[in-house]
Amino acid sequence: MNQERGNWGSNIGFLMAAIGSAVGLGNIWGFPYKMGRSGGFTFLVVYLLLAIFVGFVIMMGELAMGRKTGKGTIGAYHTLSKNFKWVGWLAVFAPFVIMSFYSVLGGYCIEYLALNLSNLAFAGAEVMTGSDLFGAMLTNQFGCLMFTMLFMVICYLINRGGVSGGIEKFNKVGMPALFVCLLIIIARALTMEGAVEGLKFMFVPGYAVKAGFIEQAPGFLTVLATAGGQMFFSLSLAMGAMITYGSYLSKEENLVKNSGIIVVADTIVATMAGLAVIPAAVANGIQNGIPFAEIKLSGPSLLFVTLQDVFAAMGAVGPLFGVIFYLLVLIAAISSAISLIEVVSTYFMDRAAEKGKEGNRPRIVLLVCLAIMVEAAIVAWDGLGSNDMWVPFQNSLGVVGAFNDCWLDFMDFWSEGLAMPLGALLMSIMVGWEIKPKTLLDELHVGGSSKIDAFFSFSMKFVVPVIMALILVGQLNDFLALGLF
Repeated sequence: MNQERGNWGSNIGFLMAAIGSAVGLGNIWGFPYKMGRSGGFTFLVVYLLLAIFVGFVIMMGELAMGRKTGKGTIGAYHTLSKNFKWVGWLAVFAPFVIMSFYSVLGGYCIEYLALNLSNLAFAGAEVMTGSDLFGAMLTNQFGCLMFTMLFMVICYLINRGGVSGGIEKFNKVGMPALFVCLLIIIARALTMEGAVEGLKFMFVPGYAVKAGFIEQAPGFLTVLATAGGQMFFSLSLAMGAMITYGSYLSKEENLVKNSGIIVVADTIVATMAGLAVIPAAVANGIQNGIPFAEIKLSGPSLLFVTLQDVFAAMGAVGPLFGVIFYLLVLIAAISSAISLIEVVSTYFMDRAAEKGKEGNRPRIVLLVCLAIMVEAAIVAWDGLGSNDMWVPFQNSLGVVGAFNDCWLDFMDFWSEGLAMPLGALLMSIMVGWEIKPKTLLDELHVGGSSKIDAFFSFSMKFVVPVIMALILVGQLNDFLALGLF
């Protein structure tokens, strides 16, 4: 491997960075909500099975692709495949587009952190309701733009420091801090009156329907598509992050063991996020006499409306818990964002190396961040549809739901809805049927074990393609409201 490209300073540093990439905003609001809406414990079982037979396999495959070639996403595909070399562009396109809205949501986190710090400093001041506050923030277009820019500046300063000097250093501090913050919020959430109803929502099969949170339980294919979409988005798969991070790994490291640690750690943190968020949201609804069906348990409203109301209802200590919570959400957002920026930046670093030049990392990262800021400015200015901006193909195809609400939905469709599941599907076909699993198994054996061979080969050839095809159809069904199942 070209040492000038950069390497992880230690395996624990790589693990913290990889887990940080996986643990993001999707874990905080996506996992708990989808778990409850999709049958609670049933969703968890399906998710765990998919994490083992699909997520774990793709994780090993992507890390092996990166380390074997010593290149970023596009370079890895070009080196390994003749027929699928173009798939690498999907895995660079996805993170670039994701950052258009991820940076905006990160800016919201900074703004709410500052707000709760202000409430903490000026105790007794009048506090707006979560709904009023969120609405005022979304229509303050200049403010959203500035906080988005601040989030991007933070990410730039981390990424420009390099692999070990920036990304690894941040995650070595950020991930333990996030874990501690989660434990504090969980302890407070589970002691709230009515929190047990939130636990039932998450872990008791059928309780969401019985208690009136939702009208009817979704079918198995819907649960499969929902769990699958959450799984590969949560684990940072099919977005180039693990290929890129793998390209910086030493040959001495065990990819099989590391893949397992990342999958297990991400699942644990996702479940912990559910314990921190859902019981508190449900308990606050019960205390205020809000019917279960009207409690907002998904999307930005969960973090920036429902949870802010929870902290406001706690009295004098509320802002303190608000600071802790939005700090952990901000850390999760940054740890994922810097991995997405690194995917795009590495492509240009590798191009410079191919020409015999040494890439100027600070300059490349700056240009990537500026490009992201351009697309993010559109999403920020749109304010989740609050400012009546034109959206391409809005309500197209004659169905409600096709890019229905805002620029965030539009960007999310092309990345999470299309590029990521399609990329994972094509990657599994490439490995399973074109270059053959043995190509990557040779890399997995380095510092690893041959006991994984049969499992990896069978899953990559037969299980992953079928499941990813179903997930792709399910994602298109959800985003375009096709009503297929």
